Amino acid sequence: MPVSRIFVEQLIGLARPLSSGLARAGAPSIGARLLNVLAHRVPERRLKADLLVEAAELELSHGLTPRRLKAAYAAELACADVLLKEGNKAAATASAAKALMLAFHRVPHLDGLTSPLAEDPQGFTAALQRSRVMRAMAKPRGRTAPAAPPPAAPPPAGRPLRLLIVNRANANFLPLITDWYERHPDVEVRTLDLAADPDLAPLANGLGRMMARAVGGQAAYGRAVEQALRPHLDWADTVFVDWCSAGAAFLTLVDPGTTRVVIRLHSFETFSYWPHVMDFSRVDDLVFVGDHVRDLTAAAVPRLLAEGAPRLSVIHNAMDLSSYRRPKHPEARFTLGLVGIGQVAKDPRWAVEVLRLLRRHDDRFRLLLVGSGLNSDSSPAVRHYHGRLEQDLAKLEASGAVRRVGQTDDVPGALEEVGTILSTSVRESFHCALVEGAASGAVPVVRDWPFFADGDHGARTLFPQEWVVGTPEAAARRILEVTATEEAWLKAGQAAAEHALSAWDWTVVRDDFDRLLLDDHGDGRP
Repeated sequence: MPVSRIFVEQLIGLARPLSSGLARAGAPSIGARLLNVLAHRVPERRLKADLLVEAAELELSHGLTPRRLKAAYAAELACADVLLKEGNKAAATASAAKALMLAFHRVPHLDGLTSPLAEDPQGFTAALQRSRVMRAMAKPRGRTAPAAPPPAAPPPAGRPLRLLIVNRANANFLPLITDWYERHPDVEVRTLDLAADPDLAPLANGLGRMMARAVGGQAAYGRAVEQALRPHLDWADTVFVDWCSAGAAFLTLVDPGTTRVVIRLHSFETFSYWPHVMDFSRVDDLVFVGDHVRDLTAAAVPRLLAEGAPRLSVIHNAMDLSSYRRPKHPEARFTLGLVGIGQVAKDPRWAVEVLRLLRRHDDRFRLLLVGSGLNSDSSPAVRHYHGRLEQDLAKLEASGAVRRVGQTDDVPGALEEVGTILSTSVRESFHCALVEGAASGAVPVVRDWPFFADGDHGARTLFPQEWVVGTPEAAARRILEVTATEEAWLKAGQAAAEHALSAWDWTVVRDDFDRLLLDDHGDGRP
């Protein structure tokens, strides 16, 4: 029997304060369940979506991954589709943006030890593939003329290749690349930080207006973007954009003409909405830093495998590893190192568990934590993890079993104390700190990153098999084995350093960048 509207409104009037009260009493999941049950009985599309979204936001505000997150964001997308069908593009894109921000909220994907997208990428993003608004936004807008495919046509006679290197407030992974091509005789380099440029900074943000522009709205904004970007695109033969996020999406709002566009995706972008809103018909090459990240991204964004998609390739991060090979301190053999602990995904509690297991056998083992700690203000989920980590560390730190050195500009110096370098993360794109530790002569022990452990690629395919373990117990066994004697430890560390330098040093990886960016333009030697 249909429920009368008056009765529904009365129920909602009771349910909303009750669910909020349950959340304040420490039971947000029960409060959310109440709203979800009510949503299931509401026939009106808009009201159903509102209740589902409220339930999801209630759990997110308490650091929990909503049980009905997919249903909530899909319900909001359904409302967006109706608005688009009615011709209301502005409201449709605003609703779709709301759905995306809910679907890719940091709590479910970045601030915990699991992610619904990593567990089921096709299932989690299925509603995006069905959505009328998302299909309209992803529709290829193309370019007036295609860029020349590799091997690319040379630039006009008498001048070098013009390479524009773009980032948006994060150039951390660019110095070696930029320096290499600035010194190359056949390349002229310009760099562009979209967040620092006074003309571009106000334009290069805002999910809603980028989405609206993609479906044919925001004409004035589109003209402003065109006017601001055109001089840069007209100058460049090739644009290399680091991070497949807001800056890359912004760039694809404009037809690049014959300018070749290369975008690099690291890892976090896969767990964001940005790859779902950019026009890949205007991108020639999409570069990943690991095969496992490429696999997951392509599964979550299936149009990357469709006809007309950019070329997909994998090139490891640029690292100068030669400076890391230094003599070890005498006590390094029994010192575990974890470099970078500022994200929950690094899961330092896993390292603490390894330490506990080791100290049952030998209390000489210590753990050195290098880097800034977690920002507990980032979200309730981070705050919960931070609290548990501090409890773990309190007793161990007091006894000297754990030492924190904080942020340092001298990582090679810090690694002189480390005999075993750990990667305890649930996800990584490449894990530069682990490779730097290996280059220093520390023995690598790598957790089989859970986000990728069931895929075709992951830690076990990126690194030598003996480096990778599945559990803290297996990690402890490996460490006990390689540190049983000083000779065995030194031998294992030497082998790790040789492998790291031969596989990932910039002197090796730069050839891959030359093949990507130069093709026939030079021999890759400045």
